[in-house]
Amino acid sequence: MRTVIPETKFPFGKIVATPTALAAIPNIDILQALARHQSGDWGDVCPEDRAADDQALVDGSRIFSVYHAADGTKFWIITEWDRSATTILLPEDY
Repeated sequence: MRTVIPETKFPFGKIVATPTALAAIPNIDILQALARHQSGDWGDVCPEDRAADDQALVDGSRIFSVYHAADGTKFWIITEWDRSATTILLPEDY
């Protein structure tokens, strides 16, 4: 089997997660979402957030993505404007 590694569009910085996100989201779902996030697949964001994320690749602003675990749990991934950190969290953690 051949593994395909998606193109990375920006650095993560330090990866952190809230305790509630770690308890609610299986590791495989987190890893898959991180790969999507870093490759420019912003998940289930609205068109305005999608455009803002695309612009963030150019101007270095914050990147925000929305994903769902296999069981339907909604979670966010946010990479800071300076690319110093990427946080995995549930919406209620914000």
